[in-house]
Amino acid sequence: MRAVEIREFGEDDWARVWPIVREIVGAADTYTYDPAMTAEQARAIWVEAPPSHVVVATEDGHILGTAKMGPNKPGPGSHVATASFMVSGDARGKGVGTALCRYALNWAREQGYAGMQFNAVTETNTSAVQIYKRLGFTIIGTVPGAFEHPVHGRVGLHIMYCAL
Repeated sequence: MRAVEIREFGEDDWARVWPIVREIVGAADTYTYDPAMTAEQARAIWVEAPPSHVVVATEDGHILGTAKMGPNKPGPGSHVATASFMVSGDARGKGVGTALCRYALNWAREQGYAGMQFNAVTETNTSAVQIYKRLGFTIIGTVPGAFEHPVHGRVGLHIMYCAL
């Protein structure tokens, strides 16, 4: 695994995070975000106010990926966390996503969350599913045909959970 530093997102980071978000969302094969969204729309979705927490993974000053985490739902559901991860294409398969997921799980434990739930993991995103399973998540359900994949057509979205 790479020696990446994970640090809190700073206001000056968006210019380097946006190309990663644009690449991933534009591929339309893992996220349910509109592939045509603007940088401003993406920032509003990705950089949420507290109690959410946004971080970047860096190596030698280069941003390799980003994650956001916080309560999955407000009110009576706020004791369960959620997180989302994006890793640049040239950094995939090198441990950055695993490091970001570990960070999110540790953050959620420190914040006192009871568990972490992912609401929409595309079943064709097998590398992410493997990482999540390796880190303690289980698939608790799959919504069949809930995601319109550009190559595979309609595929399922997994709901995954890890008790903390």
